[in-house]
Order: sequence, then C-alpha cells, then structure tokens
Amino acid sequence: MSSRVADRKRCLQYCRHFLTDNSLFHIERCMSVMQSGTQMVKLKNGSKGLVRLFYLDEHRTCIRWRPSRKSEKAKIIIDSLYKVTEGQRSEIFHRHADGNFDPSCCFTIYHGNHMESLDLVTTNPEEARTWITGLKYLMAGISDEDSLAKRQRTHDQWMKQTFEEADKNGDGLLNIEEIYQLLHKMNVNLPRRKVKQMFQAADTDEQQGTLTFEEFSVFYKMMSLRRDLFLLLMCFSDKKDHLTADDLAHFLKTEQKMVSVTPEYCLDIINKFEVCEENKAMKVLSVEGFTNFMRSPDCDVFNPLHYEINQDMDQPLCNYFIASSHNTYLTGDQLLSNSKTDMYAWVLQAGCRCVEVDCWDGPDNEPVVQHGYTLTSKILFKDVIETINKYAFVKNEYPVILSIENHCSIPQQKKIAQYLKEILGEKLDLEGILARDSKQLPSPNSLKGKILIKGKRLPSYLAADAEEGEVSDDDSADEIEDDFKLKHCSSNDANTHQVESFIRKKLDSLLKESQIGDKEDSDSFTIRALLKATHEGLNLNLKKNSHLKETGKKSHSRSLISSFSKHKKNGKSRSKSQSTEGEEAAPHDVTGKESSALHRTGWRRKTIKLSRDLSELVVFTNSVASQDILEEGNPGNVLSFSETRAHQLVHHKPEQFILFNQKQLTRIYPSAYRIDSSNFNPQTYWNIGCQLVALNYQTEGRMMQLNRAKFMVNGNSGYVLKPPPMCKGAFNPFSDDPLPAYPKKQLVLKIISGQQLPKPPDSMLGDRGEIIDPFVEVEIIGLPVDCCKEQTRVVDDNGFNPVWEETLTFTLHLPELALVRFLVWDHDPIGRDFVGQRTVAFTSLMPGYRHVYLEGLTEASIFIHVMINDIYGKWSPLVLNPSYTIMHLLGASKGRQLRGLKGLFNKSPKNYSVDTSSGFYVRKRSIGDHLLRRTASAPAKGRKKTKMGFAENSNEKKESEMEGQCTESTGRRKTRNMLVRPASMPADKLLELSSSDYVEPFIEKDTFSEN
Repeated sequence: MSSRVADRKRCLQYCRHFLTDNSLFHIERCMSVMQSGTQMVKLKNGSKGLVRLFYLDEHRTCIRWRPSRKSEKAKIIIDSLYKVTEGQRSEIFHRHADGNFDPSCCFTIYHGNHMESLDLVTTNPEEARTWITGLKYLMAGISDEDSLAKRQRTHDQWMKQTFEEADKNGDGLLNIEEIYQLLHKMNVNLPRRKVKQMFQAADTDEQQGTLTFEEFSVFYKMMSLRRDLFLLLMCFSDKKDHLTADDLAHFLKTEQKMVSVTPEYCLDIINKFEVCEENKAMKVLSVEGFTNFMRSPDCDVFNPLHYEINQDMDQPLCNYFIASSHNTYLTGDQLLSNSKTDMYAWVLQAGCRCVEVDCWDGPDNEPVVQHGYTLTSKILFKDVIETINKYAFVKNEYPVILSIENHCSIPQQKKIAQYLKEILGEKLDLEGILARDSKQLPSPNSLKGKILIKGKRLPSYLAADAEEGEVSDDDSADEIEDDFKLKHCSSNDANTHQVESFIRKKLDSLLKESQIGDKEDSDSFTIRALLKATHEGLNLNLKKNSHLKETGKKSHSRSLISSFSKHKKNGKSRSKSQSTEGEEAAPHDVTGKESSALHRTGWRRKTIKLSRDLSELVVFTNSVASQDILEEGNPGNVLSFSETRAHQLVHHKPEQFILFNQKQLTRIYPSAYRIDSSNFNPQTYWNIGCQLVALNYQTEGRMMQLNRAKFMVNGNSGYVLKPPPMCKGAFNPFSDDPLPAYPKKQLVLKIISGQQLPKPPDSMLGDRGEIIDPFVEVEIIGLPVDCCKEQTRVVDDNGFNPVWEETLTFTLHLPELALVRFLVWDHDPIGRDFVGQRTVAFTSLMPGYRHVYLEGLTEASIFIHVMINDIYGKWSPLVLNPSYTIMHLLGASKGRQLRGLKGLFNKSPKNYSVDTSSGFYVRKRSIGDHLLRRTASAPAKGRKKTKMGFAENSNEKKESEMEGQCTESTGRRKTRNMLVRPASMPADKLLELSSSDYVEPFIEKDTFSEN
C-alpha cells in the first residue's frame, strides 16, 4: 500500500474517531464556539503578548482575528495548517517561560510553507481543548478529500470569498456598480451593455437591481461560458449541443489517448459532472457538464499515476536523483535567521530525503546545531534528531540520508553518537544489508525505513583499539573561508551589538529590494553586496558616533568586519580558484603520487579529530574530500562540491563526471557566498548525473519550483530514476547531438486560451490596476541543446478569457531529463510582469486537451493541447498522426484537395505555404505575427518600448542564468518544422467536412533552424 493511500486511511480513521468518541454534536458545538470567537493572548517575539479575538469564518475556511493592522489579510487558511500542538512546546513559548502560563491553556498552530507558528493562550483549559479539537477535525477532513472534492471545495470557497470582497457595504447583495468593480478586478473587459444584460438575466428574485450569492453564481456561469470548449463539444457531437456516451468515448480515445474506455466509465463521467438531472436521465453530457469535466483533475496536464510510486526502486542508490536540502535548520538567510527543528519536519514531509545537520560544541556538554561563524540562532542536536526520528517516514518509507557536518570536540562527538543510537535505534541497523553485494550501493527498496549517516570515517590503517584519529576537514560544506567569517566577541560589547544591528538592517533592506524585482530573475543579492554596504556604512556610522572616542574601541569594532572587506583585494580570484570547501576542498586519503602533486601546488591539508563511536555509524555514505581526479573509488564514498567547483568540473570533465556518478554519490551544495539563501539552477548538475543536489528549501522561487516538478514524477518520494543513458555509458551533455542513437521526442503544444488570469502579484495599484495584456511563454529546461523558449502573441485587455490559438513545437534529445515550464506574463510598455507559472516534468505530461493550473492560484489556468511524437534520425514522419497515413494513402491528387482546408480555430491561412519540392508544409511567419511577438519581448537596451514595436534584428542575444545554468536561447525560430491539424479535429472527421478550411502540415527534419 502506498504511503499516500495509508495516509488517507489514517485521516479517515481520525475523522471517524472524532465522530465516534466526540459525537457529531460535540464537533458542531466546537465549530459554533470557534465561529462565535474566543479572546486569546497571541504571543510574539520580543513582546508580552497581544489580546485578540480569534474566530473561524462562516465558511470554515480560515482563522481570523481582530483588531489587526492587516485588516482582511489577518487570516490563516485552514488548507495551510500543518499541525496543532498542545502545551508550551514551541520556541516562542520557551522564550516566554517566565509568563507563568497554564500549559493546559496553551496551544500552537503551525502553518504555511515555512512552518510559521501562531502561539495562543486561552483563559481556561476548556477553550483550548475546543479549538484544538475543532482544528484537528477540520484538518482531518481536508486530508481525506480526493482531488475532485478538493477542487470543488476550493472553487466554492473562491466564489464565496469573491462575493464577500465585492460586497462593499456588507448587505449580502451586489448591485451593478459593485459588479463593474469586481469585473475590473477580475480582468474582464466586456461592454457595459453586455454586463447589464447578463445581470438582468441572473436577477430573478423580487429584489430587482441586486444579486444574491445564488444569483451571482448564475451570473458568473453565464460570464464564464467557454467558446473553445463549446466548439470542441460540437466537433465530437456531430454538431449537437451535447455528447452521448459514445461521443464521449470517441473523444477520450481519439484526443485524450485513453485506452480501455468502457461505456460504464463514460456513464460515470456523465453522472459525476453533469448538473442537469434530465440530461443525466438521458445519459448525455451538456456543455456545462463537459466544462466541469474538462476543468476537473481528470483533465489536468499532470499524469495522475505519477502521484504514486511508479518507477523501479530496486536499482542502486547512485541511479537515482535524491531530493536534498542545504542547511535544513535555517528559516531564512544564512547570516541572521533563526534555526528551527520544525524545518526538518517540514522538508521531510515535503519529500526531501537528504537533510543536513551542522554540529558544534554547546554549553553543558550538549552539542548544538547552527550555521557556524554567523549570527544564526542555535538549537539542540538532541531536539533535531528527535524531530527527524518522528517525521522521517511519515509520508514515505524510503531511506533518509543524514548529512552530519562535524565541528565538535571528541567528548561532544561521543554525545552525538550516543543520541543517534538511542533515538534512531533500529533505523541505523544495516547489518542485513551489509552482507549483500559490496561492489554496488543498495537500493531504496532494500533500505526502506533506514537512516544513513553521511559523515567521516576513520582510515582503515588506524589500530582497531584506537578511540579517535585524524581525518580531513577539507570538505566541510558549511565552512566559510577564514577571510569571511564573522568573528564574535563578548555578548555585552556595545560595538558587537552595533555591528549586528547594522548588518541585520542592511540585509533586511537588500532582501526586501530583491523581492520587488522580476520573480523569474535568478539574480540575487550575494555576500559582496552586503559586505560593501556594511563596510562603508559602518565606517561612516562609527565616525559619526561621538561616544566612541577611544582608538582601541574603534579599531576593535572595525575588526569585526575587517575580514569582510578583504574581498576587495583578492575576493574575485578567490571565488574562482580557491580550493577550501565552503567553496572548494583539498583531497585527502590520496595516493603518494597525488600527495606529491598536492605538495607542489602548496595546498595544506586541514584535519580534525574524529571519535570512533561516530565513525562507526557511517556505512554507505562516507564523506571524502572533493577532488579534481574523478577516479572510481569505493561505492560508499560520497564527494561533496560547492556549486563553484562543481561548475568547473561540469564544463571541463563532463563525460568523466557522468561515469563517476554511475558508481558513487555526489553532493552539490550552494556557495557560501549565498547569504540570502538563494539557490543555483539544479538542472545544470542533474544533466551530469549528480544525485544529491542540495537546495535551500526555505527560499521559494524558480529553482525550488524546478526541484518540486522534478520529484513529483515518482510520487514525491524523494527518489527519481535517472534516464538509462546516465546509468550506463557516457555522453557529452553539451554536444549538439549528445545521443545520436537515442530516440528523440517532439512536443507540440497548442496554447488555446486562458481562464481567470489575475493581475501580477507585485502590481503597484493592486486590484485597481489596469486590465492585463497576457501572453504565455513555454520554456524547456533540460540538456543545453534542449533548452529554449517560445511565446505566444499578446492579447490586449483580457485576463479573464484570452484566446491565443498558437502552436509551439519543441524537439527533445533526452526527454526523461526535461522539464516543461508554462509562464504567464502581463505585457507592459516598459517590460513585462510575472503573473504565474506551472512547471511539469516532460514525462508527466498528459496528451490531448488539458488545463494547466498555475501554481498557488485557485482558478487561474491555461487551456492547451498536448501532442508527443517520436523522432528517428533526420526524418520524422508523423506515424502517430492518422492524417499522415491518410494523406499518403490518398495520393497527390487528394492531397492537393486537402491543402486548402483550415483548422477550426486557425484564423490566418496565409501563414501556411507548401514546399512543392518536398511535398511538406512549412509555416511562414507573417510580418504582423512577428510584430505582435516582438511586443511580448523585453525592450531592447536604450530603446523605448511600445505596444506595437517595429521588428528588430531577430538574432537576439543569448542569455545565461547566473549560476551556470545551461544557455537558453530566447531568439524566435524562423520556421516551425511541424504544425499539426487543429487538435480539435479528429482524423475521421477530416474527410467528411469537405467545405471546411483546413491545412495539414508535416515535418521534414528533426532539426530546427534558429535565428
């Protein structure tokens, strides 16, 4: 049984437990009390607590409180709740230990992606129990939902929330002026006359001139009528306004590429999605029922089978990409943020299978976890291991790798080993697995329920009775170079507090500025920006400080940041060639030949003392120093590289790196200079077969979106099988044709329309801003040869239901490695604004007509058609396209008769022409089409941007992302080597519609010409 199914059963049992033990009456009483509101004390950092009225909203969708300066934003969505804990368990409660709160009156609500906590104190234990019971019941009910029920619930909640926000005077009714304002907010650009007609048609009760919620729902359905879906239904229903069960079966087989479609399955769809009882009785699907079906999870672009484990899990660990976290304990930046044990619980349940623990000596012989030489907070090592033990296998049973970064003394190392043995127990027992083949790593299946300790091992030449020994410390992934370490002095030193305060303010300012920019930009504020700002600012600050007259004090304060300024002299060269980890590391356990070479280069080996107790816990994941020489070693050795060093190896020794990763594990981690916790592009290192590509999970953005899409392919288990060419043999990923004998894929995407696209999240005017001018960009992220972008034209003043009807074509040389990224932008005269995105692995795409719901947006989607064809060699006959066979069977005469037919949705037949020499059709880009596309691009440097710009040089510059991302061509393609029949036109209808205008283009070659 899969973990997901087991989870749902546990949730269902939990719901039944409530209904059995507490009775439905008791649950409803809890709901009633929560909706009436309860006065509670809200605890915060650095304050005594705030008395607020907390209540559950009438739809039971969120917790609200008042008074609050956030007004409508003062709420926590029930869907975002992670857990509810009783008593004084949170970090905030520990800080308020002197508050003398009754533990039975205290509880904590954890919510959001970053495990934020809401710490509350009630006036009596009964109130606390009421809220805890009610919240757990709501969470259990949500967990038990299937995808269709959740989709319907979120839609209903969105409708109610939209209605309430539009009801400005709170009378439960919407007048025509409120409707106008709502439509502007929703990016609807309709004539007022049309809006009035629909308003009057929906206003059927006695209160003329206003709409109730039920009437508003009718009005919304009228406004949301989908022309594209109506035409699609007409095509498959023989021009009727409904689909029979046979029509539906034909559609599912022909366009959705479903197999084994039974009459019973079709009738089940009709019963589930049809809203009219009369139609259900007649066993037909109306336009409204068809729309409900097409917008349901059944027609999502993501393959539903990939929500479960679907790959072979019996191969060696080195054959898998493994979801990995860097500095897991941090909640924010690398310099000032808090460390929390809850971060381990969150990332483990988010599918991460490799977490990092940085161990340092703590007081009272208790090791602590923190980011060394920084101002981050400390947490107890014991608490971290207890959290990992509790949450490691909640979502799935596949092995967890615990990456220990050891900076402790021998006594505290023994304490670490003691805690690991006592708390993790049998999860560390690998005796049965050790007896198997020692020439290769074990498989995820064989390691189910096990935790692997990644760390140092004592050298084999050391005496067996030796309790400790020296090992290399050169591959510590978190050791910042000496010149960049923040030196601490006594906590009561006023100058230290001054430095900390100034750095904190400056970092906050830099991070805030970075959030204002384009969400798709991979650039981030690095340590160099902070160092320059803090160094110059502090010097100026200290000069103006009149009370700091003593030279010693001034020089001492400056010494706290003096190391930060050294990068002005040698930072540039250091960042490129330094070889101590944190950036790079020197080898250890090397041969005599290699040792002499190291001696000549002047590298000094850094060592630490290692306890045997801790060494013996390391079995299959022995950390060794990263090195230039990628020679095959013990399969149990794990090499760690900073992104900078790994980037050099990727470009200088790609084939050797791929071969190395077929036998051993490699871990890549962010540069120590990324103090803002930004992430590099993981695809660069997946392309070379690196298994453990560690990212800062706490930083949301493009790179984490790619990471999520990558690991959703296999049930979000944290393990994804590498493509076959990466598991055996070698190839150059930077070649124009890296795998000549490997079958390529052609992806044909028809971007049809958009639905309810919101205004950009960073819009300065918010909902009052202009109606958006959207366009869609599709990006392929994979091998460098596959990386490219294509985009549609701009649709002016319509974010509610824009129609593009454009076909984009891509060729993929290694499709199993590729990610497909859909982005929606708002075109602006001075650039473009990010609206939303959805990233899906190529192997998870479903064929046919699909909706792509934008991540994090309730209703926003784009409607597309997906077709995937095989390509062999230079020629690519569309053997999967029935029309191709028809054309050749009919011969040239019939072929000429079909050339004049246009597709049902194609509006510009002049864009197509015939290559008479080859007999294939090639699309020509019209001047107007090129002009429209040019408006969707970023303006040329120094050139004013207009809505309808003139065509510029089509050889647009190639741009590369900051972290060594594969070069991605943003130039437009001159020709589209394949344009298919309108996807809505089934092949057997083609010959029947003699009066239709239709073109059937074909492809000749598998290579595309680029500008």
